[in-house]
Amino acid sequence: MKHKLVNTCFIAILALFVVAGCSKKEVKPVAINEKTDKCEICHMAVKNNEFATEIILESGKSMVFDDIGCMYKWMKENPDKKINHSFVKDYDSKEWIEADEAAYVYDKPIKTPMAYNVLSFTDKKDAQIFIDEHGGSLLTYDNLQNHKWEKNEEMVKEMKEKMNMHGQDDLKMEHSEDSH
Repeated sequence: MKHKLVNTCFIAILALFVVAGCSKKEVKPVAINEKTDKCEICHMAVKNNEFATEIILESGKSMVFDDIGCMYKWMKENPDKKINHSFVKDYDSKEWIEADEAAYVYDKPIKTPMAYNVLSFTDKKDAQIFIDEHGGSLLTYDNLQNHKWEKNEEMVKEMKEKMNMHGQDDLKMEHSEDSH
């Protein structure tokens, strides 16, 4: 009887280890290297700021983007690629969050690196505070799947003019400092 109890406990503990070992490993975003990381779509440098996004494929490959619009453009152009996780940065804290857990704000005057005009927030409350102060529309992750991902052409033209007048370094500083 005692031998059966020991065997049962051993099997239960072994099963627990097997289940724990087979459980899905936590996936975290890869740190951005501002000196070498380029957006997969527009090939601009990716800053470690509130606009950065990242996709991790099932293969483990990590890809970074300088604007959430670039990330969605890549996903549309690569429907056959299996995405394991996608991350966005919280606009306020600049901390990584799972894209499907974030709340979003869209407004045409919002300045983002590639003029897609969408910001990410850790939660709906923070997004609503931004909207109350600056305007915009609240979007969920599900809304983004059907969002019309178009660049604000007026903003693109303005950015190109500034690049020609001041050089690209001035424009990069403006993206991180003047976001609305």
